Amino acid sequence: MRRYGKSYAHPLIVLIASPNQREGTRVGIVAGKTVGKAVQRNRSKRMIRAVIQDLLPKVAPGWDIILIARKPMADGTYQQTETALEELLLRAKLI
Repeated sequence: MRRYGKSYAHPLIVLIASPNQREGTRVGIVAGKTVGKAVQRNRSKRMIRAVIQDLLPKVAPGWDIILIARKPMADGTYQQTETALEELLLRAKLI
């Protein structure tokens, strides 16, 4: 997926999108050790998961999406995360 997908970067999140041959869209969320300790990584993933849940009905079907949290995500707010994801999805032409 990482090799064949198209990547879009934001200071908080990296989005990698690749078309799939399915009716639905699949989303994977990753937060590596560069984000921080387990508490910060889990918080970042929970926040991304909450935001993408609200945006998923708007996303075009037939895509595999990977969302990778970056280090500033550990200190990010819900509003910043929502803005970042909307911007990335628009740049990727997924909404």
